[in-house]
Amino acid sequence: MSQPKRIHRICQGLARFTIRATLYGSWVLGLFPFTFDSRKRRLNRSKWLLAYGLVLNLTLVVLSMLPSTDDHNSVKVEVFERNPLVKQVEELVEVISLITTLVTHLRTFSRSGELVEILNELLVLEKSHFSKLMLSECHTFNRYVIEKGLVVVLEIGSSLVIYFGIPDSKIVVYEAVCIYIVQLEVLMVVMHFHLAVIYIYRYVWTINGQLLDMASRLRRGDSVDPDRIQLLLCLYSRLLDLNHRLAAIYDIQVTLFMATLFSANIIVGHVLVICWINITRFSMLVTILLFPQALIINFWDLWQGIAFCDLAESTGKKTSMILKLFNDMENMDQETERRVTEFTCFCSHRRLKVCHLGLLDINYEMGFRMVITNILYVVFLVQFDYMNLKFKTD
Repeated sequence: MSQPKRIHRICQGLARFTIRATLYGSWVLGLFPFTFDSRKRRLNRSKWLLAYGLVLNLTLVVLSMLPSTDDHNSVKVEVFERNPLVKQVEELVEVISLITTLVTHLRTFSRSGELVEILNELLVLEKSHFSKLMLSECHTFNRYVIEKGLVVVLEIGSSLVIYFGIPDSKIVVYEAVCIYIVQLEVLMVVMHFHLAVIYIYRYVWTINGQLLDMASRLRRGDSVDPDRIQLLLCLYSRLLDLNHRLAAIYDIQVTLFMATLFSANIIVGHVLVICWINITRFSMLVTILLFPQALIINFWDLWQGIAFCDLAESTGKKTSMILKLFNDMENMDQETERRVTEFTCFCSHRRLKVCHLGLLDINYEMGFRMVITNILYVVFLVQFDYMNLKFKTD
């Protein structure tokens, strides 16, 4: 018994470290223009931090767009010379990445006033209600937070490995610093959204735990407080509203980020096929390690973002399933039965889900479609460019 408890304590500590590192890192990078008032326990938007973030991030974007050394990557040079389609696709990916970066920063800062209201309401809910309602530690919350932090580190590490690891490449340090700090900033903004979603998941998970506890007590013949069910309904309603407002703030940024990962997977997959076909011309390090690890980490990042949203949605569905347990309770008083009926009707009309742009429900069903489409695009490119895949010997 001591070993699992020790593991859970370690995971809890790692999750807290990840959240704090994200907070402090966001302040340093100018991505979190809020200060915390410990006396009132609320966040305040700082104009100085807002100006600092805008100047810093736009400067880094401009520096990363300056004319660079095109021939620093030996593999890229040879592939571009012998296969013009790859160059065209990569230019399209760069345009998508640039649009994603600019829109992410501008929209995040422009909606910071709405964001601070949502975060303050979550802080109030945590302090006033959920800190008292939580019956046990949410291990899934800790695991997802740790995995998200790990993925961000791996994404940056993967990019650096490709930049510095390809043999016979010319290294431009300042260029790499600007480009990958900008990449880190986009990853951090998306991480903010996913952390907010996982917090909402934990609160809904807490409500489900309270409902299960009430159902168990009713089965034992004990009584429950109808006002407590009404309180849980009010909290659940507020969480759904906050989730909807949060998705409206981040929907364009997250959608563009997913499109960037999607397009990056296409170009990396296409280049990987070319390297495998011409394996005698390229280093085994490039063919077996560098590009495959980038593809795996990109897919993991894409899938993890979908998993966060699906977890919140599936937990909301469990609320409806738990409420069905009250149907066959014979010892419920009339007031308790009425409160349960109200909660059930509310859940039948409003569901917890993450919907971007009013069109895309982010869950596993959509995730599978994206992965399959990603693979099909690589297959289509390979079929279309089949005659140029094999390089002619000089």
